[in-house]
Amino acid sequence: MAKNSKLSVYLYIPNIIGYIRILMNVVAFYICFSNKRLFSILYFISFVCDALDGWFARKLNQVSTFGAVLDMVTDRISTACLLVVLSHVYRPGFTFVSLLALDIASHWLQMYSTFLVGKVSHKDVKDSTNWLFRAYYGNRMFMGYCCVACEVLYIFLFLLAKNQTENLTDVLLNAAKQSLLLSILLALLLFGWAIKQTVNVIQMKTAADACVLYDINKKQKA
Repeated sequence: MAKNSKLSVYLYIPNIIGYIRILMNVVAFYICFSNKRLFSILYFISFVCDALDGWFARKLNQVSTFGAVLDMVTDRISTACLLVVLSHVYRPGFTFVSLLALDIASHWLQMYSTFLVGKVSHKDVKDSTNWLFRAYYGNRMFMGYCCVACEVLYIFLFLLAKNQTENLTDVLLNAAKQSLLLSILLALLLFGWAIKQTVNVIQMKTAADACVLYDINKKQKA
């Protein structure tokens, strides 16, 4: 009975979507330099599926801790791999390596501190004193815009690169000069990207504070 129950969680529809996302990303990164367009399509579809698995989880009452962890790990690894690719395409590559480190550190700390203080979801930040942090996780549309802007910007940068020694600033400026519509699109993407990176910094600091407070309270009770 326990085996069947365990298997049923693995076979939840949202988790199956998660497995499909992983397969799409494996194929996408395998052909990323040989077929940029197909890579971008597969990567973006995988990213869109990230919203679908959450919808199915709530709709079918198939919310699971395994699904939440699978979802976050897939998100972080996908973004990390794309940032590694961009670090090989653009100069300075350190820019993208730094973004990778910030993304992983902030989300790992947030997830760890969430379980440490007994919260169900890492998105539960109602008790935070930072208005931007609360606004980001408290409004699905706002968070969705920032996430989409961030991922689309990275895909866009990958498609714009013509060789593996591109200067990031030059590529952005040249792209903005091509048309007013492209300039507006880039501005919207960069704005959403900047908010997400700011939230990552806030998230890392907030999560670190939660861990420190947990240690202090533990010592006081001892």
